[in-house]
Amino acid sequence: MKTPHRLLAIAALIAPLALPGVVQAKGCIKGAAVGGVAGHVAGEHGVLGAAAGCAIGHHQAEKKEKEKEQAQQSQGSHDKDGDARQASRQGGEEERK
Repeated sequence: MKTPHRLLAIAALIAPLALPGVVQAKGCIKGAAVGGVAGHVAGEHGVLGAAAGCAIGHHQAEKKEKEKEQAQQSQGSHDKDGDARQASRQGGEEERK
């Protein structure tokens, strides 16, 4: 990789870090690193690989976060049902006494 291209790639990777309030880079840094290496190995296309890796990494991170939120929501609804059943059982036991 030529030096100007290398500097451009480094600048592209560092730029999102300079604006943390504006850019959400979940998964982007890791994806960009992997994509940059893969692009470089595939034929001196490190910058393109880094850009594609960033996009894919960000997509995967968002997908994983949504799955985690859905799991927490379904876990929360199961807990509420269990608490209601337990309360009704306890109420029934007190009436029997």
